[in-house]
Amino acid sequence: MTDRRYLRAAKGVAHDSLRGQVEAEHFVAGTWHRVAVALADLRAAPDGARDRQLLLGARFCVVTVQDGWAFGFDDPEGYCGWLQEAALGADHPVSHFVATPATLAYPAPDMKTPEVMALSLGAQLQVIGEQGKFLQTPQGFVPASHLRPLSEPLSDPVAAARGLLGTPYLWGGNSRGGIDCSGLVQIARRVCGLQSPADSDFQQAMPGQEIAHEELRAGDLIFWKGHVAMVSGAGTILHANATHMAVVEQDLEAAIARIAPSDGPVVRRLRA
Repeated sequence: MTDRRYLRAAKGVAHDSLRGQVEAEHFVAGTWHRVAVALADLRAAPDGARDRQLLLGARFCVVTVQDGWAFGFDDPEGYCGWLQEAALGADHPVSHFVATPATLAYPAPDMKTPEVMALSLGAQLQVIGEQGKFLQTPQGFVPASHLRPLSEPLSDPVAAARGLLGTPYLWGGNSRGGIDCSGLVQIARRVCGLQSPADSDFQQAMPGQEIAHEELRAGDLIFWKGHVAMVSGAGTILHANATHMAVVEQDLEAAIARIAPSDGPVVRRLRA
């Protein structure tokens, strides 16, 4: 993989998996960590443009560190980039994920206490106890109804995506606070245990069944050049887009007509 988004090498240091494939001053095994903040920008370069975001609990292999920035790749996708080193903590087990669009962690099992952290759909935590209607985690107490065991993914990616309706559009965003078209598709599928790369061009290249326009059904994906939407029902789609600057559900034919002048025709209809 030569695309920089998946190239596990930077600043003369490469991951051991690239031995014999690239030239580097050093090859390293890397060290695994977990994202220890609610949300961390994954950047193309230190202090550079945001490519994506990683949620609390995401596993990240650090290949090299420079001036407070850590370069590496995430698990399970292998997406590469730079995170602020302070956003990372030690690797540790996780047992549950946030299964609602958003939730809050509290310092005590009491919703009247000031929250300590806002968490988004897909964030991963280690549950270490239970008190009443709350599950205890190292980050605080989270409503039990908002978490699910990792072994029990959600079943409907459309419902997961619909839960994020109204979320502001954010280039490279992956959370309830801001999300883009590929981020919406990725998180909606991931919490249902389905494969999904981070960016729309790699999503478009996923294996699956090519679908005729008249055979589209809920959960199918529709691609334009640089854009992706999820079919939500008969003649409707869900997508994050810069026209509405939000996640919206709208008529498919109206969207095709609106998008055509800027991004051209639909380039793929996929059931993955």
